[in-house]
Amino acid sequence: MTNNGEGINPRWTERGSPAYRRINAALFIAGLAIFSLLYCVQPLLPVLSADFGIDAAQASLSVSLATGCLAFAILIAGGLSDRFGRKGVMAASLVGAALINIAIAFVPNWPMLLLGRALEGVALGGAPAIAMAYLAEEIHPRSLGFAMGLYVGGTAIGGMAGRIVTGVVAQHFGWRAAVGTVGVLGLCLAIGFAVLLPLSRNFTLEPRGGLRLQVRGLSQLVARPGLAWLFLCGALLMGGFVTLYNYAAFRLQAPPYALSQGQSSLVFSLYALGTLAATLAGVAADRVGRAPVMAASLALSAIGLWLTLAAALWTIVLGIALFTLGFFAGHGVASGWVGRLAGSSKGKAASLYLLSYYLGSSLLGSLGGLFWSAAGWPALAGFIAALLAVLGLAIARLWHLAPQLGTP
Repeated sequence: MTNNGEGINPRWTERGSPAYRRINAALFIAGLAIFSLLYCVQPLLPVLSADFGIDAAQASLSVSLATGCLAFAILIAGGLSDRFGRKGVMAASLVGAALINIAIAFVPNWPMLLLGRALEGVALGGAPAIAMAYLAEEIHPRSLGFAMGLYVGGTAIGGMAGRIVTGVVAQHFGWRAAVGTVGVLGLCLAIGFAVLLPLSRNFTLEPRGGLRLQVRGLSQLVARPGLAWLFLCGALLMGGFVTLYNYAAFRLQAPPYALSQGQSSLVFSLYALGTLAATLAGVAADRVGRAPVMAASLALSAIGLWLTLAAALWTIVLGIALFTLGFFAGHGVASGWVGRLAGSSKGKAASLYLLSYYLGSSLLGSLGGLFWSAAGWPALAGFIAALLAVLGLAIARLWHLAPQLGTP
């Protein structure tokens, strides 16, 4: 068996081993880097809107364009990693994205900023899906829920850190210094990731094939029972989550709250809850089943969304916290479930899940801006509620299919 120098003896990495700790540390760092770079501009949307003279929906393109380009780049990156190995593609992706983020701090105008964000999304495409595939290949199935939850928790901390750093630095030194700072931090994280992550032991090179063969393999995955529903869950989960956070800053910086840039950015500290939620949900899914945990996460998000309709600031923050817990719990379970159902095509399945996930972020996140501009927060909350309703139908279908899938 050939596998590009990354080991030829397939064997699981067991929980508690030194390799297991290194993998978890490296993938946690990868999650930190990916989300801090990808969403660092989100708390800056009101600042970018004022600086470039654009409205909220246009400002959100700085987030949506990056996630949209990332979504399609993931498909290419998954195929590259199947050909050339997991670690090298992930490391190159993180380094490239960090360097582009630094360059964005020096762009002269709005079109150039959007171009930089699009290129950054393309560069980041080589990390998220491959990280999921790496975990599913290397970690023993009975420990996969915990490991995947920890990785998703890293994305939560990264999302929180990137947003808070940019918000606080921007308040004192401007948005350019803030974006550049996150780029430098991302570069340091990328180097740490490359040092820590062990080479794959269970990766096997896929034979070369044309585009038709690749498309056929992807279509077969979509047709596999359960996977298409999980892809839909990814799109709806991320679409609702990004929509909520995209426009929360606009609401909190406007009367009657009138929070400063730094103060409104602190709401992103709620991302720390994602680490706890994703890890605990992964453990619970290993014990009681994935569909019940996803249903519970949906209920939590729905309660949180309802609370954000209140006028009191503390109630709004509590609602966002509950919504955040529900999102990270649901995403952690869904992403791990994809790896379990994908068989030997884990890289391609992870790519399709994250294609849906980031397309949901890109398209639904920008679409939410139309509701915000038209009728404010109540209309935006109604849009997110509709997404949650469709998500409920998808989870119900997965619950019904669980015995057939062989994964409760």
